[in-house]
Amino acid sequence: MDRWLWAVRLTKTRPDAAAACRGGHVRVNDRPAKPATTVSPGDEVRARVGDTTRVVEVVRVIQKRVGAADATACFIDRTPAPPPEAAAPVARRDRGAGRPTKRERRVLDQFRAGKL
Repeated sequence: MDRWLWAVRLTKTRPDAAAACRGGHVRVNDRPAKPATTVSPGDEVRARVGDTTRVVEVVRVIQKRVGAADATACFIDRTPAPPPEAAAPVARRDRGAGRPTKRERRVLDQFRAGKL
């Protein structure tokens, strides 16, 4: 399992993949997966990578790391789309307006902290 996660580039390194398996962040067909778990075509793999949970279906099993284009051919990504986030207005200054004053910097800091 850890070798396949690393080979298809779902994790950056193989130790990261093994740690995710040991930490319970990887499931194969809704069962917890150990690093030595074998995968076969048709299996559904859920792996929490960073802040997102990736859901992929195994198409081809590979043992060695391959190029990114070949790696994407080894699985079908079934990860649900993230919910749309409300676009926060971006505070912009006019070009050539110079450095913000102390008051303007305080207002920007409050805006960034979500207090405005």
